[in-house]
Amino acid sequence: MAESVRVLLTEDEVDKRIKELGEAISRDYQGETVHLVCVLKGGVFFMCELAKRITVPVTMDFMSASSYGSSTKSSGVVKIVKDLDEPLKDRHVIIVEDIVDSGRTLSYLIKMLGDREPASIKLCTLLDKPERRVTDVKVDYTGFNIPDEFVVGYGLDYDQRYRNLPYIGVVEFN
Repeated sequence: MAESVRVLLTEDEVDKRIKELGEAISRDYQGETVHLVCVLKGGVFFMCELAKRITVPVTMDFMSASSYGSSTKSSGVVKIVKDLDEPLKDRHVIIVEDIVDSGRTLSYLIKMLGDREPASIKLCTLLDKPERRVTDVKVDYTGFNIPDEFVVGYGLDYDQRYRNLPYIGVVEFN
């Protein structure tokens, strides 16, 4: 089955919004250092661009988590594939994610990372699909609320392809 990609958010729209998020984080953390925690793989493009636009000191770490179960229904079980390299105690942590939909994985990660005694913990996502939420997750910084469509680009993939697109597109199956 062939697919095509329709532009949902242009590169300029994404760049402008990331700049605004960086400004908001910089204001909120004036005089502090923020510790960005990227959820791999999709979040890496967004986190790198976001970090460049934050004017307060920034440190970074990376983790990888996956839900597993049948391919048609998430089991809600989260497996940590790669944990953080550094402790979070007394740090101002912002989890950086490419997209939030069901909220299951992020709900688990927020609780798990919160148990590591950070000074604060917040969530920043480039894309949010609030109508897909099955678990309540508070998103502190949102790039865009989007419709329930399969999106790619800016780190998001379809079968490991399209991550490198500089815009957000919708996969359409022909």
